[in-house]
Amino acid sequence: MADAVANDDVAAETASLNPSEGSLKRPSPHDDEQADGNGEWQTVTRPKKKAKKVPRPGKGGYPSLTFSANARLQSKLSLNNLRDLITYIFADGTGPQWIGVSHRPQFRKIVAIMVPGLEEGLFKGDVDYATFNHLRDADVDAAGDRDENAHAAASPDDYYPRKLDKDTLPKPLKPFADMFPHLWPVKTPGDDKHAKMHSPIAAFLTAPAPKEKTSQKGGVKPAKEPQGWKNERTRITEFLASVEELADNGYLIHPALLPEGEERDGFVAPEGWIVTKVDRLEDGDVPEAEIEHGSVTAGREVLALDCEMCMTGESEFSLTRISLVNWDGDVVLDELVKPDKPITDYVTRFSGITEEMLAPVTTTLRDIQQKLLEILHPRTILVGHSLESDTKAIRLAHPFIVDTSIIYPHPRGSPLKSSLKWLAQKYLSREIQKGDALGHNSIEDAKTCLDLVKQKCERGKLWGSSDAQGENLFRRLARAGTAYKAQGGDAAVGGIEVGKTSAAVDWGDPTKGFGAGATHQLGCKSDEEVAANIIRAVLGDEDGSVIRGGGVDFVWGRMRELEALQGWWNKNRVENPNSDGGPPGTDADASSEAAPDASSPPDASSPLERALLRLTDRLVRIHAALPPCTAFIIYSGSGDPRKMAQLQRMHAQWRKEYNTPGKKWDELSVKWTDVEEQALKRAVRKARSGIGFVNVK
Repeated sequence: MADAVANDDVAAETASLNPSEGSLKRPSPHDDEQADGNGEWQTVTRPKKKAKKVPRPGKGGYPSLTFSANARLQSKLSLNNLRDLITYIFADGTGPQWIGVSHRPQFRKIVAIMVPGLEEGLFKGDVDYATFNHLRDADVDAAGDRDENAHAAASPDDYYPRKLDKDTLPKPLKPFADMFPHLWPVKTPGDDKHAKMHSPIAAFLTAPAPKEKTSQKGGVKPAKEPQGWKNERTRITEFLASVEELADNGYLIHPALLPEGEERDGFVAPEGWIVTKVDRLEDGDVPEAEIEHGSVTAGREVLALDCEMCMTGESEFSLTRISLVNWDGDVVLDELVKPDKPITDYVTRFSGITEEMLAPVTTTLRDIQQKLLEILHPRTILVGHSLESDTKAIRLAHPFIVDTSIIYPHPRGSPLKSSLKWLAQKYLSREIQKGDALGHNSIEDAKTCLDLVKQKCERGKLWGSSDAQGENLFRRLARAGTAYKAQGGDAAVGGIEVGKTSAAVDWGDPTKGFGAGATHQLGCKSDEEVAANIIRAVLGDEDGSVIRGGGVDFVWGRMRELEALQGWWNKNRVENPNSDGGPPGTDADASSEAAPDASSPPDASSPLERALLRLTDRLVRIHAALPPCTAFIIYSGSGDPRKMAQLQRMHAQWRKEYNTPGKKWDELSVKWTDVEEQALKRAVRKARSGIGFVNVK
């Protein structure tokens, strides 16, 4: 196996003038080349030095991952820590503080498997799998009287790993003690203040960009292309806000976006509001024959909108200036507006509006609305930053919106939003809204939004997202992977940079997500296929037809049957053609499993216990197939996310109704008070509490 790993590509041993790889000699009279009569020098190569013999387990030089009881952990292990362990062993990552890594050059492979649905409570010796989900799923009132850690193992310090004792583990999970010494509490990235959990897959498979050596201090650092970045020219229509995004951000939903039937037919615009003349979404489509080749506007008219407001009451703002700029940067409309109510504060430092400017103005909001109804047509796309504020000031609903606060999400996720000033500094290296006495300039802001959208169209969907801020883990290993002398590398000291090969093994089509960065993507329809393909990726194809002999260096996989059984699978994604498919059809159909029937024999196993037995059997088979010196990582990704998801949907519905113009507080179908807010925060903490296991085969 060591030789197989070392021989990255035997065919690469061709002629070279590099003294380290070959030497020069005169041709012999017996050489075939002498027939040419040219008598030129030729290069003779010698094979690379073979990799050292793989050390035996328990002997000196064998790699290990060890936790010291004397370690002082300051917080729970995070998914980022697990990911950074991989980049430390195989690439240019920094050394971990939470675990000891011995004989790093001897690691041959790393296999990491995500198993959503694994919970710490499942590993308790006295757990009853037949009632586990019923106890856990017991209704929790808004006050959260039930202990959120009812299934958590007792520990003097929640940060420290729990030692796995085979004698005390429940029968289905006893093999874990043969593969791993500890169960680690692992925290999923998120935002406690705003009750959000970030994607565990994105966190694990996105490596932070390497720190740059620079003398620059403070300020916003300009965005740079990650290593291996490729622009993907994208039409602006790909960035149109969805109905859900518009609702979440407080827009009034245009009737053309509503489903046909009673909801659309019964739509009535709130008093004083206007709705653009778009009967059907299809009216905005432009036939391909009419679209100029390579056009990112897709034949649509793109107008950037920005407004300035003054205060006309306590917490009440009214429109005082509106600016529209077209795709070429030409001003289409720029007018001052006289509010219906007396202005109490011109907020000149922000609006740039003064009493003297508005004194001669007679244009009203109604006049502006009539002009907009003439300007905006079904093929018009409105662009702006946090445009819901502008549309509320104008009292306008339009179905085609591109909001830069949405397409350039805040690094810490929703509901946070980056300011337009920050985005301009980051992506355009431009200073706007300088805070002088003149205040903001709505034309300047509108043009800035246009330039941000143009850059997004040229760069692609991932530009300005979390992936653009970091680097795909598979690509990082391919770019900065390190081979050591112990693995057959040429470097006598340290390592040389070589690409580490990889495989993503997942349900559905791994090429649609982060797995696109892997050397190989292996799509599956069941956990059994996942297990088989992980082993295939580790060992390689016998004939080397797809995966080279000896397999790849790094394998990431995801098993999902337990996730479906536990009810963690997001069923809203099942019908989405771009998603990773639907739940499996095995015992996962019993995700709403009933309590054991009284007529069942006492030793009858529950669907949960059977699922755990299948899971453990697959993991044991994978572990047995791993070659020596392979790091093995299993992690859940998160804790139970269902209560969090339920409360987040409830909050989104409340926000949608609360932001609906003309709707009174007592007419809302959903209430949201501090009681619900605290319940959501508790649910997020539980959802962010996962587990993990690490060891070396």
